[in-house]
Amino acid sequence: MKKVFLKDIARSLSISKTAVSLVLNGKGDENKISKDTQDKIISFAKKHNYVPNQLARGLSRGKSETIGLIIPNISDTFYSKIAGYVELKAKELGYSVLFSSSNEDNKKEAELIRAMLNRQVEGLIIASTQNNLKEIKSLQDDDFPFVLIDRNYPEMETNAVVVDNFNGLKIVTEHLIGLGRRKIGFITLEPKLEAIHQRYLGYKSALIEAGINFNKDLVKELSPLNYEDEISKAIGDLLKFPNSVDSVVFVTHYLTSVGLRELKRRQVKVPQEVAIVSFDELTAFDLVDPPITSVIQPVRDIANLSVEMLVNRIEGKDKTMVQKTVLDSKLVVRKSCGTF
Repeated sequence: MKKVFLKDIARSLSISKTAVSLVLNGKGDENKISKDTQDKIISFAKKHNYVPNQLARGLSRGKSETIGLIIPNISDTFYSKIAGYVELKAKELGYSVLFSSSNEDNKKEAELIRAMLNRQVEGLIIASTQNNLKEIKSLQDDDFPFVLIDRNYPEMETNAVVVDNFNGLKIVTEHLIGLGRRKIGFITLEPKLEAIHQRYLGYKSALIEAGINFNKDLVKELSPLNYEDEISKAIGDLLKFPNSVDSVVFVTHYLTSVGLRELKRRQVKVPQEVAIVSFDELTAFDLVDPPITSVIQPVRDIANLSVEMLVNRIEGKDKTMVQKTVLDSKLVVRKSCGTF
């Protein structure tokens, strides 16, 4: 069916566009438009499945009723879930969402921020590359509403919703120690992101507090761009004497996924020979054999709180200068840890 615009309704009924717009925006009575005319307009609009142009309608009132969401990778299950919940919460509060992925490229992220502003979004939710301090500072200086999620800039006080990565990783390491595991390997990414660095510090802190010697050789840092190729050597090194780990903590769900594949290829028995835990998870982690013990991040809360915080800023309901919310994660124990 051909899309019908406001001008089409006006032309078909020989009524001014202004009158049609007023009626369709519920302002017919206050502008003294006759009941008969209002009925004609509404009936025609329903019959032809008229859908208002949200952007145009918002701009006519000085608002776009649109927010922007910039995330590193929409194909990452963690961020795709966040995007889904952001859209639902935004719709509930009367806003639509423009989505974009930076692909962990700080230059692209900066371009996306500028493009979103040109599209007249009223606010931004950003999971930043953490390498765009200038752009973020510019938003703050201009008093433009924005909220950082998952990643923030420690050197700046900004509106943010993040997870307690330090304690999340510390708790899972302590769980392994409580099961009698002592040689705990740690497979991580190059610590360019503050969240990854905090997880490393949580792992290290748990070992030291338990009186276990921290061994840097048990920490394997992989490239975010080449981790699938590097995982084989990392796990090989951890299984080789004198390291010979009894457990491995993977710092992300996708590292866990490729790590499990490599352990299976090497015919390593989980958890009998090596226990496995993952920070964050994939849906399949409770279906594989054995199911994977995971730290679950509060994805829905991250999304809902960030949208609520942003909309409150946009609509002037929250005058607080800076608001940062730190959420707890949850340890879900499954069979991949076993006993020792």
